Amino acid sequence: MSIVTVQLGQCGNQIGFEVFDALYSDSHCPQGLCSKRENEVYQASCKERFFSEEENGVPIARAVLVDMEPKVINQTLSKAAQSGRWKYGQHSCFCQKQGSGNNWAYGYSVHGPRHEESIMNLIQKEVEKCDCLSGFFIIMSMAGGTGSGLGAFVTQNLQDHYSNSLKMNQIIWPYGTGEVIVQNYNSILTLSHLYRSSDALLVHENDAVHKICAKLMNIKQISFSDINQVLAHQLGSVFQPTYSMEGSYHYRRNPLGELMENLVPHPEFKMLGIRNIPQMSENSLAYSTFTWAGLLKHLRQMLISNSKMEEGIDWQVRPPLSGLPTLGKVSLNRELHFNTSIANLVILRGKDVHSADLGGFKDPALYTSWLAPVNAFNVWKTQRAFSKYEKSAALVSNSQFLLKPLDTIVGKAWNMFASKAYIHQYTKFGIEEEDFLDSFTLLEQVVASYCNL
Repeated sequence: MSIVTVQLGQCGNQIGFEVFDALYSDSHCPQGLCSKRENEVYQASCKERFFSEEENGVPIARAVLVDMEPKVINQTLSKAAQSGRWKYGQHSCFCQKQGSGNNWAYGYSVHGPRHEESIMNLIQKEVEKCDCLSGFFIIMSMAGGTGSGLGAFVTQNLQDHYSNSLKMNQIIWPYGTGEVIVQNYNSILTLSHLYRSSDALLVHENDAVHKICAKLMNIKQISFSDINQVLAHQLGSVFQPTYSMEGSYHYRRNPLGELMENLVPHPEFKMLGIRNIPQMSENSLAYSTFTWAGLLKHLRQMLISNSKMEEGIDWQVRPPLSGLPTLGKVSLNRELHFNTSIANLVILRGKDVHSADLGGFKDPALYTSWLAPVNAFNVWKTQRAFSKYEKSAALVSNSQFLLKPLDTIVGKAWNMFASKAYIHQYTKFGIEEEDFLDSFTLLEQVVASYCNL
């Protein structure tokens, strides 16, 4: 089954390029550590999901590129074409001459309705090329105007036009220190609208990815391109093919559907995060060896202590004792910053993958009381190594990981809203104070729900 990717705004288009490049590079990587036959099946499965064939043999990304300024789209198209390995379709992009000026309302209320027909037509053409559509993967940021405002508008339209297809939005959480003065407004408007129209929000925090670049990849001058490559690596490690079940060598057909089924058991909880291990520069990789026991021990502690990378994990955090009454459990959680999960999916790739012991992730203490570990935890595996790692693990988690950043963004936006700062920039494009209040109400409910796990 195929996934149609919609790249929105500068951020969405730059990340989208790196994602397709990472998927292509990995599926054609000679170091797959598996038989030639198995590698061919893996390649074919990746291709069916993300690429369609062109006459001259160059795969074409199943993607639609949207931006309100031409510069980034032109750069993205030419970078893909110059790679000579894959490219974007000739008629798969839509751009205009005038951006959204970091104003969510302008992207949502002006650009959205004005260009709705053109954008939806492009998406429809891409959908028609798929034999079987698994769903949409929408890449966008929250802080700006086009990615966030137009992104929310397009997602809503996809929900109206393709209500039976799944929609996953990959959103980039802005730096805490801020890039744009109104980023908190843009963020709460984006999140509240997506919560109504998307099936799952896969969140990457710029601050966390920045730290990975600095501490794990040893990059001195970190560029957006470095950050996007780390993001693409994480997304690739989730979306590349895995076996459909234990002992089977057939690849699963509908990763998006199974991801949602495993991780989003209730519409109130749809925030997902990714953690990867190992992540390191190529120089370090040459001198490193890994065991599944070591990788999974670290990954589990990263989950429960809410650490985004394997460096600087807090090993003091322990799961609460299952026997405690709920009240005791809650205060203990607070004290130790224990990160309670609703559902977790571990994806293992590489050598001896069937020998990995995942017992540590089946502990009921890790999960909320209303979902048993048998329903809350799943594992996907393949012996085919990912990228250049002999063994690697990814964890996609629906947990309390975003509570603090979400609470902070809502709090900052509320403080500005209370003094009516910059509100006129939004009301002149039809976003009323009532819309802000609706967004605050919805997100405060989300915070409360995750808090009470």
